[in-house]
Amino acid sequence: MIYDKIFKYVEHKKFFDKHDKVLIAVSGGVDSMNLLHFLHAYQKQLNIKIGLAHINHKQRLQSDEEETYLKNWAEKKQLPFYSDTYKGPFSEKKARDFRYAFFKKIMFKYGYTALVTAHHADDQAETVFLRLLRGSRLRYLTGIKEVQPFACGQLIRPFLTFSKKDLPYIFHFDDSSNKESRYLRNRIRNTYLPTLKQENPQIARHLIDLGAETDKLFQAFADLSKQLDPQDCQVFQNQSESVQYFLLQGYLEKFPDLNISKKQFNDLLHILRTKNYYHHYLKNGYYLKKDDKMFEIAKIGLKTDGDDEQRVLECDSMVKYGQYIFSFQKESDSKEGFPLKSDAPILIRKRRPGDKIQLGSYSKKVRRLFIDEKIPPAKRSEAVIIEQAGEIILILLDDVTYLRKDFKDGIMKGRLYIQNRNW
Repeated sequence: MIYDKIFKYVEHKKFFDKHDKVLIAVSGGVDSMNLLHFLHAYQKQLNIKIGLAHINHKQRLQSDEEETYLKNWAEKKQLPFYSDTYKGPFSEKKARDFRYAFFKKIMFKYGYTALVTAHHADDQAETVFLRLLRGSRLRYLTGIKEVQPFACGQLIRPFLTFSKKDLPYIFHFDDSSNKESRYLRNRIRNTYLPTLKQENPQIARHLIDLGAETDKLFQAFADLSKQLDPQDCQVFQNQSESVQYFLLQGYLEKFPDLNISKKQFNDLLHILRTKNYYHHYLKNGYYLKKDDKMFEIAKIGLKTDGDDEQRVLECDSMVKYGQYIFSFQKESDSKEGFPLKSDAPILIRKRRPGDKIQLGSYSKKVRRLFIDEKIPPAKRSEAVIIEQAGEIILILLDDVTYLRKDFKDGIMKGRLYIQNRNW
C-alpha cells in the first residue's frame, strides 16, 4: 500500500524525530485528506500528536459543509480542530498569506513545532514550470522544499516525492475552482503541462529533476564558498564577477522580505564593486551601509518619538521622518551626502516662526527665503528643517535642499545622507 511506502520514506528522512505536536493543514481536497488519514494512521509509530487546521475561504457553496465535516471528523477522533474564515477581497496570494498567518498563530499559541502540508510531486513540477514562466532566477528553480523553517518550528511536506496519481481515492471535497482558467497555476496544470506531455510524457519528471539538480548546484556552491565572508569587502572584491554574483545572492537569502528586483540586484552589485562608502535606503525597511572594509544590509531601527513633530538623529544612527530616511555617519572620504562640521545630535522638525538660515555673510528668514524662491504658501508647511547645535543647517522641500553656506570653514565631523522612500 502507498501509505506503507510513504511511512518508510518519512522514517528514513526523520521528518518528525524532533517533533511531538504536529499541525496538519487540511483543505478538504483529496491531497490533504490523504495526508490527514496517513498521519492519523501512523501517529503512534511516528510518536506524534496531531491537530487539524482549516481555513474556510467562503468561495464555494460547500465551504461551510467542508468545515462542518472536518470539525465533526476531528471530534470523533478526539483531535484538536482549529479554523478561521477568510475575510476581504479574494486573491490566491491574499488567501495563502491569510492561511499561513493563521497556521503560524496556532503553532505559537498551542505549542506545535511542525506544520505539515500535502504538496506532492505534481505540485513540484508545476512550481518549477511556473517559476520558469515568470523568469525567476536559477536559484528559485529549486522548487518547493521538503523541510524549511516556519514559525516556531518547521514546515514539512512528506508527500513531495510522491505523485498524486499514487494516492488512494478517498472521501474528499472537489474544488471546482481548480478547473477555472483564470489562475495561472490552473492553466499550467490543466493546459500547458498536458500539452507538453504530448511531446514528452516525462516532462513533469524532468522539471522535478531540474529543480533537484539546481538545489544540489547551489548547495555545492555554498559548501565551496563557506569559508568566504561575503560582507568583507576585500574578500568580496577579490572574487571573480561570477562568484560575486552568487555570493550576493546567497547573502540576500537572509532577508526573505526584502524582495529586490533584478535591476535593483544589479544596481546593488555595482555599488559593492565600485563604491568605497555608501549609505542607501533599499526597500521594505532595509538599508545598505558600506565602508571600505565591510558592508551590511539591515532593517532600519526607526525612532518613533512623535508623529512628524520632530526627531533627534544621533551620530551613526538613522531615523525616518515623513517620506525621508535620514542617516548621520562619521566623516569618511565619501563625496556623497551633506558634510557636517559637528558630530552633535541633529534635530529634524517642521518649520517654526522666526526660523533663520545662514547664507554666507548674512542670514535670511526662512519665510523670506520661500518668498524669494516663489514657493507657494500652501507648500511652505511641508518644509523639513534640519538643525544642529541650535542652528539650521539645511532645509528640505520637494526634494530641493537649501543649504547653510559656511561649510568651507572648519573640520568636517560627519555626513548627512537623505533618501526619499518614494524614489
